[in-house]
Amino acid sequence: MDVKEIKPSCEYFLQPGYIFLSQEPYLISTVLGSSVAVAIWDAESKLGGMSTFLYPFRQKTDKVTAIYGNVAIPHMIKMFLEEGAKKKNLQSQIFGGAGADLLEAQNIADENIDVARSTLKKNGIKVISEDVGGRLGRKIVYNTFQNEALIYKVATLRNGDWYPYDRQGR
Repeated sequence: MDVKEIKPSCEYFLQPGYIFLSQEPYLISTVLGSSVAVAIWDAESKLGGMSTFLYPFRQKTDKVTAIYGNVAIPHMIKMFLEEGAKKKNLQSQIFGGAGADLLEAQNIADENIDVARSTLKKNGIKVISEDVGGRLGRKIVYNTFQNEALIYKVATLRNGDWYPYDRQGR
């Protein structure tokens, strides 16, 4: 296969609380503090995608949205299965969950990591890679076609980091 055929030509910036998946080669980028991103990939069909969530659990009174890990991950798995993926071919990666000085923020980060791990395990999805915890935020670029991730660890997340396409020339 020619390298040009597998080079992603499309980019997508994933904001918190969203899910994106594609059969086409994409570079998905996102920025994480205490939030967590889960990438899932179908090794057979090369279908890849990612979700980013801010909080681990949706409470009964909360709106059903992918901003919660216990909503986002099962819904993303369902989306993969609806696209024809087989659970046995799915593998995942987990990113984020950086701690903070505030105890409440640290607890949310830890719970975000735990809900990602437990939900994937409960659904029989193998985790092949993790870059979680610590004190540094992360900028992630994920290649949906090759299941590869580039991780930049950063001490400071600036406002413009959350949506890089606001820059001139994009």
